[in-house]
This record gives sequence, C-alpha cells and structure tokens, in this order.
Amino acid sequence: MSNKEFFEAVKLLSVEKNVPIEILLEGIQRALVTAIKRDYNNKDIVFCEMNPDKNTLRVFVRKNVVNEIVDPDEDLLVEQAKRFKPNAIAGDIVEIELETKEVSRIAAEKGKHILRQVISEASKNQLYAEFQNKNQDIITVKVARVDPVTQDAFVEIGKITERLARTEQLPTDNLKEGDLVKVYISDVKDAAKGPRATISRTHPGLVRRLLESEVPEIFDGTVEIKSVAREAGSRSKVAVYSADENVDPVGACIGQRGARINKIVDQLGGEKMDVVKYSDNPAEFIAASLAPADVISVTIVNEEEHYCKVIVPNNQLSLAIGNKGQNARLAARLTGWKKIDINPETVEETINFDVE
Repeated sequence: MSNKEFFEAVKLLSVEKNVPIEILLEGIQRALVTAIKRDYNNKDIVFCEMNPDKNTLRVFVRKNVVNEIVDPDEDLLVEQAKRFKPNAIAGDIVEIELETKEVSRIAAEKGKHILRQVISEASKNQLYAEFQNKNQDIITVKVARVDPVTQDAFVEIGKITERLARTEQLPTDNLKEGDLVKVYISDVKDAAKGPRATISRTHPGLVRRLLESEVPEIFDGTVEIKSVAREAGSRSKVAVYSADENVDPVGACIGQRGARINKIVDQLGGEKMDVVKYSDNPAEFIAASLAPADVISVTIVNEEEHYCKVIVPNNQLSLAIGNKGQNARLAARLTGWKKIDINPETVEETINFDVE
C-alpha cells in the first residue's frame, strides 16, 4: 500500500466511524511507535511523523553518535553514523529512517488490532471531551427506563446510559420511560470503561443554569448570580447583583408579571423561589435573604465568626423562620453567615440557626 492509499483509507475510515482524522492518525502513530520500540527495549528513541496533505509517512530512530558504545539501543559509532550523516561527529544525534516496507509490514501485522484500539480510544476521548464541554451545565436527556424498586431512572446521553438516582430527582418527579427531562452534570470522570457523568436534578447548579437560560441579562453578564441556596423540590433562594444602576437585578429575573421566574418554577415541579438583591453590606444582604419576611434590624455580633442578630416584627417571626426553619436555614446558606439569631420585636425569645 502506497502512502497515498494509506491516507485515503484513513480518511474513509474517519468518515465511516465519525472520528476526526487527526485523532485516528495520532492513534496510529502512537501504536506504530509502541510496536517498533519493542525492538529497542522500549527506549524512547522511536518517532513517527505523518502529513496527510503531502502523503508523507516517516518512522525513524534517533541515536547518539559516540566513540564508544554504552547502550547499543541508543548509541551509534561515528563510522556507522556517517552512513546516515556524512559529517557526523561524536556528540551528534542522527535520525535513522526505517524503510517503508518495514513500516508497512508492522502496520499490516498489527493493522486490525491497531485500528480497533485507535477507534475505541478515539471514540472514548471524543465522548469524554463532549462530556467535559457540558460539565457544570444542563442538558436534556431521555428516560430509557425506571427501576420499579429503587425508582432510579436510566437516561440516554448520546450513546451512553447514565443513572439518575432517586435521591438526585425532585420529590415531585414521577419519571416514566420516554420522558424528556433536564439534568445538571455535576461531575465528569474518565473511567476505564469510558467517561461517566454524575447527573442531578437537585443540585443548586441546575437553578443557576436555568436562570441563565431564561434571563438574557444574566446570560450577557448585566446581572450576576452571586449565590444559590436550595432545598430541592421545596424552595430555593438566589442572590443577584448588577453593577448597572439602571438595571433592577431582581426584576430582571422575575420578569413581567413573573413570566421568567414562573417558567423556571414550572420546570422544577413547582419549587418555590426567592430572588433577592445581593449587597456587599452584610446587614443589608442578611435582611434581604430572609424574604419574604420583613426585617427591622440586623446587628453584626461577630463578623469573623459570621454571627448576627436579627429583629423582625412579632407577626413576621414564623415567616422569617419558615416551615421547620427552612427560610432561616436557606438564608444562612445563601449569605454564608453561619449563625443567625432571629428575635421578635417585643418578646425575649431567640431563634438560632446554624448553617448545616
């Protein structure tokens, strides 16, 4: 097989297997070098260069020119080196090109194995790259089946099937075969049997990405999401900020008559969502984070320990705390203030919440 025929065959294979030709050639190069290195006790002295545009293929060995051979694999006497480089002297490096017939023989002997290995590895690397491009992002997947016992869903991501554990589904989810559902890729790993993605519908990142997709001002950077706190399926809090004084970051996220936020709430199965304005002033931010409750005052007790005291109207205490402490708990996570004491205006009672 001539070099031209070789490269034409690789190009056809690239189209057939949907693998970029560069990846195929890289794999073939690596496989050829690995095979030939065995004749040199696996020393790193074998190199391969391919240029499909010029139909050139070179495989060569680099050796040190010496007066006395120490390592027969790596060294070549001056007299021997002059066959390849007429003016060679000790200290030079010469390249000894392998004959095309020898390279073709090795390629033919190992051709099928090399190509299978290269295609498998290339497909794996391509899939891993695709997963990495979607890491920390949302994708729409199709439910292939649902385990009737565990309720874990198995979803199709391209040619891969991944498990969406019941614990990573929303409490309101009732997934069925054929359903299309949005998931968040929280992690990607290059496992031995191929890339694996960790997917979730409960991760706070899902809320962040949904907001980016529904709110143009977030997508273009006019509005910034500072933090997200979430108890999936029940309630989320999102802190937003804009450096543009003419932009209301909260209003941008909510949309006219709540159109934008309602679309996100619908996609999250009715999960409630509070959007609050971020502030560099801790007291202002903490007060905002306790919405929908009104706050009379916030006193910073210990800034290093993130400890503060909050006063709310008597009739707002339950609202500030929330059902089973949820509102205060989410506010603590949103702001990063680990200890929030919530006090009614006229009663000597303190409700303390620590971040979990």
